[in-house]
Amino acid sequence: MVLSRNTGGISDRFFSDLPSLLRRGDLLVVNDTKVIKGRLLTKRHGGGAVEIFLLAPILSGDAGVERWEALARPSKRLREGDTFDVGGLIVCLSRRCGMGRWEVVLSAEGAKPSELLELVGEVPLPPYIRRKSGDTAGAEDAVRYQTVYAEHSGSVAAPTAGLHFDEEMLEAVFMEGVGVARLTLSIGYGTFSPIRTEEVEEHKIHSEWYRLPPEAAAAVNATRATGGRVIAVGTTSVRTLESCVSPDGAVTASEGTTDLFLYPGGCPFRVVDAMVTNFHLPRSSLLALVMAYAGTEKIRAAYNEAVARGYRFYSYGDAMFIE
Repeated sequence: MVLSRNTGGISDRFFSDLPSLLRRGDLLVVNDTKVIKGRLLTKRHGGGAVEIFLLAPILSGDAGVERWEALARPSKRLREGDTFDVGGLIVCLSRRCGMGRWEVVLSAEGAKPSELLELVGEVPLPPYIRRKSGDTAGAEDAVRYQTVYAEHSGSVAAPTAGLHFDEEMLEAVFMEGVGVARLTLSIGYGTFSPIRTEEVEEHKIHSEWYRLPPEAAAAVNATRATGGRVIAVGTTSVRTLESCVSPDGAVTASEGTTDLFLYPGGCPFRVVDAMVTNFHLPRSSLLALVMAYAGTEKIRAAYNEAVARGYRFYSYGDAMFIE
């Protein structure tokens, strides 16, 4: 779906038409984060199934071990000190943190835990994606639930707007005279927490690590200076760019954490001229961002049309180009 931010006009296109919607001198900005294989399936000593879902690493000075924040279930049946061997990766539930969350310690004999994790873990698919074998990611998902430009590990979910791109599409974009810049934002579990507050501005987003490298910041500033459009691929790219604006309006290379929440009536957009995004869940911070960008009523009308026209929603769904 192509949505005009100015008029609210809607048109149906194939994603392969995207290069024709771009202009020479535009810049696509993509999130090159990589989804970790952070879903570990094991069993308790009594035989009951256990699932451990790694969320984010915790800085630790311990040599040879890694500490992570994680979800574990069935949480009520687990105890501090419970230890599991997942294909040689030793996982110890070190401390209960409440709400199903745990601090876990990973170790492995003769290997880095994070390297072994890539061999024994599974891609953590969203819960609404079901497979015939149950809730387990298939072999194809290990490839398809990554963007073709994924490079820096650290996310628990894919930046799904980028899943529409393949190498041929990127080449077609390049042939149109459009640049591609990369940034990294590690997508955390909190991004998908529903908005439960009565007032949207009271919702809090968990902090996520990001990096906007100097070459990407320079490309953004050069594009704006020459009249090209900065086109963010995905809400994570939008949040990173809008987190890196200096008082003079320039984008500054930086690295750190951001909890920037973009919602209707909140902070203005100062960098992004257009965006590629998927269709999002109700009461999500992702939908709030899109509504803030294009206008609440325009997005409501576009989503009504999407439902009527049979667009697919969520991670493996269809795309929207807001120009």
